[in-house]
Amino acid sequence: MTDIHYWTYPTEIFCGKGAVERLAHRCRLAGATYPLLVTDPGLLTLPPMQKVRACLDEAGMRYDVFHALSGNPTFEEAQAGGRAFVAGGHDLVIAVGGGSAIDVAKGIVLTSRDPQGLRRFEWSELLARYATLADFPALALPSLFVVPTTAGTGSELGREAVLTDTALGIKKIIGHRDLLAACVFLDPLLTTGLPPALTAATGMDALTHHLESLFSPLHHPMSAGVAMEGVRLVHAYLERAVNDGNDLEAREGMLVASASAAVAFQKGLGGVHALAHPIGARHHLHHGLLNAVLLPYVLVANRPAIEEHAARLARYLDLPGAGFDGLMAWLLALRTRIGIPPSLAHLGLDGTDADWVGAQALADISSSDTNARPLGADDYAVIYRKAVAGSLEVSTT
Repeated sequence: MTDIHYWTYPTEIFCGKGAVERLAHRCRLAGATYPLLVTDPGLLTLPPMQKVRACLDEAGMRYDVFHALSGNPTFEEAQAGGRAFVAGGHDLVIAVGGGSAIDVAKGIVLTSRDPQGLRRFEWSELLARYATLADFPALALPSLFVVPTTAGTGSELGREAVLTDTALGIKKIIGHRDLLAACVFLDPLLTTGLPPALTAATGMDALTHHLESLFSPLHHPMSAGVAMEGVRLVHAYLERAVNDGNDLEAREGMLVASASAAVAFQKGLGGVHALAHPIGARHHLHHGLLNAVLLPYVLVANRPAIEEHAARLARYLDLPGAGFDGLMAWLLALRTRIGIPPSLAHLGLDGTDADWVGAQALADISSSDTNARPLGADDYAVIYRKAVAGSLEVSTT
């Protein structure tokens, strides 16, 4: 029996130990002869990238590597990659890494065909112009393959990229129907070297995606079901993956949790992301870590609207405590055990920009119609200040 699972939901996925060994064959089936690998500079000499290159080298496939990107990637980095793709005569993009590399790879795919695409397909433009996926203009975008080396972002199965507009100093969500990867390789062997702190932060990112999707007021039962199962996977595997990086069952479980989050958050995200986007863009902090710290503070603010969902989730996870309080007790204990800081002050923030953050959070797409309950700029500023101070008031109101 093979250790590799093959799924086609919502695109082609190979999942299991050694899944990346299918990469060169899938490149050939796609008609690619000269792919561009996109990764972050810190991964260049590490085993996951070495394994990907070895797979292509053994197959005799030519390729170039683009790695001029940062932890919070920008429009300019994606545009530079798009120019490199065109100048090099490449015919496929392969993203290797975490959310930063995957988001830049999507930006490269888009700007290689439409240099103005990052602004034309910014999320507010999408909402105004395109009612359904079928309404998007056809761009004949080059295919994208994704080899994630972290388990958190979910970008491998999404049609969106998050990139910083440096002119405005804020993160923007860019989307197009054809940015969904043509093939994804979920190989737990490529994630065993991820340090415990990054395993924890990226895993909490995946948990945040599932919780915010589940609590979104939009009606999308299919995504809600995926979100419930995604939380169960995190409950079962995140702590194990943090404690033992070589636990391949846990690593694979977290890869599946991360990838399935992109299916879940078709239902929407919420206030955690609305806050994390401007804070991350201004202070250059890790997105998953910000989500991990902010999550309980936003849940408390949303409590009046999520009690029923929280109670159902606590039952599904078979938690010792019931309802919202039981779910929160599990979340706080998990954060402590895996080393997540209790407040934003531990990340060096002092809250002096709370009013600016509140205004930006309100304008963020994650806050519009998909946060569990309506929150204003002042509400977001208050949540931010509480998260800085570590003032978590788990009340019953």
